[in-house]
Amino acid sequence: MKAADKSLVKTFIFSAIALIAFAANSVLCRLAMGEESIDAAGFTIIRLLSGAVVLSIILAFSRKKNHTHARGSWSASVMLFVYAIAFSFAYISLDTGTGALILFGAVQITMILMALMSGYRLHFSEWLGLSLAFFGFVYLVLPGVTAPPLFSFTLMTIAGIAWGLYTLKGKDSANPLTDTAYNFLRTTPLVIVLAIITLQDLNLSPEGVILAALSGAIASALGYTMWYIALAGLSATQAAVIQLLVPVIAAFGGVIFVSEAITFRLAFSALMILGGVLLVVLGRYYFVQIRSSRFNQKNHKHQSGHR
Repeated sequence: MKAADKSLVKTFIFSAIALIAFAANSVLCRLAMGEESIDAAGFTIIRLLSGAVVLSIILAFSRKKNHTHARGSWSASVMLFVYAIAFSFAYISLDTGTGALILFGAVQITMILMALMSGYRLHFSEWLGLSLAFFGFVYLVLPGVTAPPLFSFTLMTIAGIAWGLYTLKGKDSANPLTDTAYNFLRTTPLVIVLAIITLQDLNLSPEGVILAALSGAIASALGYTMWYIALAGLSATQAAVIQLLVPVIAAFGGVIFVSEAITFRLAFSALMILGGVLLVVLGRYYFVQIRSSRFNQKNHKHQSGHR
């Protein structure tokens, strides 16, 4: 297998793991908020602290093999905290489908706008895949939801912008595990402030604490590390678009864990989104390969003609 193909497979595997983790976060948070087993602030506090603890333990065991000076950044940590707290409070009154649409719509728009501002130009296949994935996403969510409360809509939009910026911060990560660990650790001062402010209103049940801990230690800590690894093989546009898969994965999670029915709408929209993502992720890669191959062939013929 060629090095380029191995890199593509690696990116695919880590992206898939990360997207499943993102969907798990939505399901875990919605379960906790829906059953009122924990309040939004408590969920955020436990989520971030448990993520920091698990990553610190993993980092301690791998430190001997780690020779990089990567330490994340304060700006990425602030974005992580903003995303986490806005995400939790928004899901108090948003259903899963509406929240996913707002969140990942905002992520997509943020990342694509930032890419365009930096001079990146979309290939035709990326525009086509982007359009197909987005319309599939809208077809899945919009017809079955009501207009969301303005405050919750604003909070989830802020969460999406913060997550988009956090993702862009990880594009050049030399050591995803270390960067993610330090990003989580740097949220601790903000978490402490949040805990002090909301101490009297905290509502913690054993079930809620478990859900929040699972969200932080596994879906967030490990999932975000996988995402930072995957980002090395993705353009900003590709990273933005493939996150539209998360609502589809979450919907199938609902089928498995909540016994929801598989509808034609779900199956058809999933096909549109998967097809669009495939065009975005593989389109530019193969078009560039074909163009490069044709150029080399022409150049070879030209050189042969002058011999």
